[in-house]
Amino acid sequence: MSDAEQASDFDPTTQVDEFEPVDVFPSSEDMDLRPGADNCYKCTSCDTSCPVAEVDESFPGPKFQGPEQWRLKRGEDVDIDDSILSCSNCMRCDDACPSSVPLSQMHNTARGEYVEEHMDKKSIEYLRNRMLSNYRTLASIGSKVPRLANFVMGLGITGYLGEKIIGIPSERDVPEFATETFRQWFKKRGGSKVTNPDKQVAYFHGCYSNYNTVEVGKAVVRVFEEFGYEVLVPKQQCSGTPMFANGMLKDARREAEVNVRELGKAIDNGADVIASCTSCSMALRQEYPELFDIEGIEDLSEHTYEAMEFLRIHEDIHGAVREAEVDPQAFAYHAPCHARNQGLDRQAVELFRELDGAKIEDVGESCSGISGTYGWKSEKYETSMKIGAEMFDHMEHAEGEVGMTECPTCAMQMEHGTGYEIRHPLELLEQAVAN
Repeated sequence: MSDAEQASDFDPTTQVDEFEPVDVFPSSEDMDLRPGADNCYKCTSCDTSCPVAEVDESFPGPKFQGPEQWRLKRGEDVDIDDSILSCSNCMRCDDACPSSVPLSQMHNTARGEYVEEHMDKKSIEYLRNRMLSNYRTLASIGSKVPRLANFVMGLGITGYLGEKIIGIPSERDVPEFATETFRQWFKKRGGSKVTNPDKQVAYFHGCYSNYNTVEVGKAVVRVFEEFGYEVLVPKQQCSGTPMFANGMLKDARREAEVNVRELGKAIDNGADVIASCTSCSMALRQEYPELFDIEGIEDLSEHTYEAMEFLRIHEDIHGAVREAEVDPQAFAYHAPCHARNQGLDRQAVELFRELDGAKIEDVGESCSGISGTYGWKSEKYETSMKIGAEMFDHMEHAEGEVGMTECPTCAMQMEHGTGYEIRHPLELLEQAVAN
């Protein structure tokens, strides 16, 4: 089907089917996913979709990491294979499976079991992974002295020592902290400029939009206010996404309990939850109810949207964009894996093709390769770049020399591999409708 045909078939009023977590073992207090393995009939669709398996022959793939391991555990009490740490948690296997096997749920559970029971808690690898998983803690410290932190982290000796001591690849540029966090900006402006108890959204900004790409958070607020929404910014912790990917499930649950409680208060008062990061919305919608039994978690899952998805469903966002105009600019757009998992991979392309002055080109279905903290590990850096090579090539052949994506770590990888400036779709939407 051509792009034009896809565009003509696109219905902006159609809501993406709600995700329904798979309750694979409801009778047990302890999560046991062995029964879910029986749905797998070994078609290998998950393996062929796996970006890690495509470039790393030693990685056994998601079928082994999920249903095959759980089948083994049914027969005998075997240990989780350490190759589970090579899974990037892109979750493409979930989308690929025709039998709805809860693959990522299996992987997250297996990874958590491996880290808890078999990983040396005093090892450099564990300490490094724990640090990466708890980026919010580090960022909250760095943001108190952002200029000094940026200067120190930008030194060559810092990168050298980071690689030699804890295994952070020196090739990576540590993202700069904003001189003013999003929450500081929001408080300074007096909160939302719109008061409307009938149209409220609770913004889950996540770690990166708060400490690093503050302009994305500002764009969310201004765009939603333009559509008449009162924007709430509740107390919140990390979504837990990097913790899931590193098997730190106790840390993730600690964060989830706060988020469920605080966001739940807004939901009880009639608000829906929006997120500008597709990994954050994925965590709140899918991974929370899959992994945790917390009161109110189902309500949070049902009331969470990616920010532009929410506007596409509830407002005539396409009509607003058709009437707008921006300065001529071309973008090379990459859909994050976690956007694809939620059925959101086409929405930015379809929307901005209607925007006068903007040209947007989808650079293909490949994974960026960074997968959150995965590409921030020295032993995974080469694999990360091999996975991203196809995306880099497509970007360089696209007309635009500005990248676009919803995922902050995909944006890091896109910039790292091409040198392009990277924008968030909501920044362009703000330029179109809120200026």
